[in-house]
Amino acid sequence: MLKIGVFVCWCGSNIAATVDIDQVVAAAKLQPGVVMATGYQYMCSENGQSLMRKAVEEYKLDGVVICACSPRMHEATFRKNAQRVGLNPFMVEIANIREHCSWIHKDKEQGTIKAIALANAAIAKVSLNAPLISGESSVTKRALVIGGGIAGLQTALDIAEAGFEVDVVERQATIGGNMAKIDKTFPTLDCAACILTPKMVDAASHENIELITYSEVESVKGFVGSFKATIRKKARYVNEKTCTGCGLCMSKCPSKKSKNEFNLGLDNRTSIFIPFAQAIPNVAVIDPQSCIKLTRDKCGLCQSVCEVKAIDFTMQDEIIEREYGAIVVATGFKPIEVDAFDELGYTQNKDVITSLELERLMNAAGPTGGKLVKVSDGSHPTDITFIQCVGSRDCTSRGKEYCSKICCMYTCKHAMLIRDKYPDINVNVFYIDVRTPGKNYDEFYRRAVEDFGVNYIKGQVGKVYAEDGKLIVQGSDLITNEQIFIKSDMVVLASAIEPDPSAKKVASMLTASIDTNNFLTEAHAKLRPVESPTAGIFLSGVCQGPKDIPETVAQAGAAASKVIGLLVKNKLVTSPCIATTDELLCSGCSNCFNICPYGAIGYEDKLINDHGIRETRRIAVVNPALCQGCGACSVACPSGAMDLLGYTNKQIMAEVDAICKR
Repeated sequence: MLKIGVFVCWCGSNIAATVDIDQVVAAAKLQPGVVMATGYQYMCSENGQSLMRKAVEEYKLDGVVICACSPRMHEATFRKNAQRVGLNPFMVEIANIREHCSWIHKDKEQGTIKAIALANAAIAKVSLNAPLISGESSVTKRALVIGGGIAGLQTALDIAEAGFEVDVVERQATIGGNMAKIDKTFPTLDCAACILTPKMVDAASHENIELITYSEVESVKGFVGSFKATIRKKARYVNEKTCTGCGLCMSKCPSKKSKNEFNLGLDNRTSIFIPFAQAIPNVAVIDPQSCIKLTRDKCGLCQSVCEVKAIDFTMQDEIIEREYGAIVVATGFKPIEVDAFDELGYTQNKDVITSLELERLMNAAGPTGGKLVKVSDGSHPTDITFIQCVGSRDCTSRGKEYCSKICCMYTCKHAMLIRDKYPDINVNVFYIDVRTPGKNYDEFYRRAVEDFGVNYIKGQVGKVYAEDGKLIVQGSDLITNEQIFIKSDMVVLASAIEPDPSAKKVASMLTASIDTNNFLTEAHAKLRPVESPTAGIFLSGVCQGPKDIPETVAQAGAAASKVIGLLVKNKLVTSPCIATTDELLCSGCSNCFNICPYGAIGYEDKLINDHGIRETRRIAVVNPALCQGCGACSVACPSGAMDLLGYTNKQIMAEVDAICKR
């Protein structure tokens, strides 16, 4: 029988406040194989780890149980500590009595009972543990960045500067993302294009970066250090290598009625187009849904006028297969659809617009050349009302429960820019709270009120409707407790933001976690904020949660540093907790082969000697270099032949029995 030591952490008052440490220690001492048990205030501290090492040496311990916080926090810490004194690291088990117990109990008696049960389960498991030896796997020195917005570009540039090759896959025809649509940035009112365009040029010209635009990642297989991605590069019908971006084809295209997506449908574009002036690559793309040649086999005028013969209507999608050591998700965001907020009049009145649509109207490269006019008739507005938190902090099914974080600041920016350029326009802002958490943000807000005369109204809008050529904004002033009616020429909705729709598909493809709002989940909010729980997958930008441009760029750099730290290694230590086959039970049914996401299972014909009978049977064989220990095969196996080292069926049932015996 193994000699087991049990250490119960107080975690300050995190655990000790709702768990009786002495009772847990006393109960542990009664378990078979336990030769010592003790409590300590902070087991993760140097003194706590020293206590564990001394006990291993003094009591000749074969196994250790740490009753503390989640193994996601300090499992690696305690395993390394065990290794320092010659104990196999996989002979250490963590009983999570913080997140799974003390943090969810207020009753100390109930919390103690559950903590004892969890400790007993860990003791039962470690008594069946066996020493395991970690293996090694190679690292492909190349990174994949999914998304070519400011987050993806900054991540790619930082990785490339460290000397590693990077592929940036962007779904749109150009890199730049949402930032390319913005006119100015807060709190400095810098030109967004002046910040973004140099990054785009740097990425396009960098020797270690390949931009794969108008493309999507279709599948990803493999594991950290050795991912295999399949990328579909959609047909542009324009040769990227020969197109000069001269624009002659666009000027001759007779199909001019397609909504311009880059300008959010505020104007039209031709069927062959370059999204915006600074687009990279500066190459035209044909919209197959509206092109007369592709839909009706007529026209083809653009092809006849192209001097470099870059247009090819026979072009097909291209499939690219590459290997990567690390993958960064930077899929960005989109504003929510505000059609559901009928009371605000967005679907009934053209002069009710979103904040991003206002950005395009105020942009010199926008549909009006930067002139702020009413969408309905092109006239000059004299009264504009902003409505904050449209869809944010909304517990109904129409909106999002979270704060979108950037809306207060960009509304403040819009109000200042309007008042600065058009002093004759009156600006009112309906708000719930003004949130200005960043550096110099509160000063920025105060400038809007004090220096530019923006009228902030603490209240909520109940209805927006048209009357006598004006928009009437009906709302409640929570300060005066009065109903107010404000006549406006334009109403701007500060809509919530949400993850780009592609984020959910990408997360599923990468087996990365997402939350209820489809934001990708980090491994740990404080300790590993840019890492996904899936090894080798990293997060950059708004795909992980709402954030502004400075925060996005900072997180992009953090994600890049993690990728560099991975790619610089020649070998990675692999977990020995992999699948194994009981050859006597295996029937060769292929269930495990079909379900394995890593392609780690194959089959061999083996000679089986069972009770003196010699026969050859088809047996499942696990490749230890590919297996990631997910356990899917052990669940799928109908004969119980597949098992997982370190988490065998016998060990798991021992844990269940220990809990049930309490």
